Amino acid sequence: MRDNNLSFVPFAGDTYYDWYESPIGKLLVAGNQSALVSITFPNKKVQPEAHWIKDNRGIKDDRELTETFNQLDHYFNGNLKKFNLPLAPHGTPFQKNVWLQLLQIPYADTCSYLDIARNLGNKNATRAVGNANGRNPIPIIIPCHRVIGSNGSLTGFGGGLSTKSYLLDLENSDQLCLSL
Repeated sequence: MRDNNLSFVPFAGDTYYDWYESPIGKLLVAGNQSALVSITFPNKKVQPEAHWIKDNRGIKDDRELTETFNQLDHYFNGNLKKFNLPLAPHGTPFQKNVWLQLLQIPYADTCSYLDIARNLGNKNATRAVGNANGRNPIPIIIPCHRVIGSNGSLTGFGGGLSTKSYLLDLENSDQLCLSL
């Protein structure tokens, strides 16, 4: 089902970070109550940015990232099919258009880079779509793992192909949709 009213929100306030223990490893999550800005896979050797603040103040329900962590818990437990979080990814206008297309891929479905390029009005933009997909700063929530090769094969993924396979299996995806 398509949601044509998708958009990203402006980011306001300080950026908080914390580590989220997931079935695919420890994820670095950054944002605040106004919006989520980043999730980084454990295979990336990253550290929080210098201006980010560790989100360890107060009780668990008073933290900046509480809602993000709650929704990730429900997703990884198989109880959440669509995230409902304000998102503020940093990127070019083209990248943001691609990421908005990713948000339209339903849970447990997959689409190809070519499908997204066609939906953006340029079937020759497959490589650019792949590059934008690879630069998605909020994977899992913006489901770049649902993009596969036009022949149905798993293709490169920032979290590694085993992580991509895990996420697709979690969603019980085994079908290819040819249009968004």
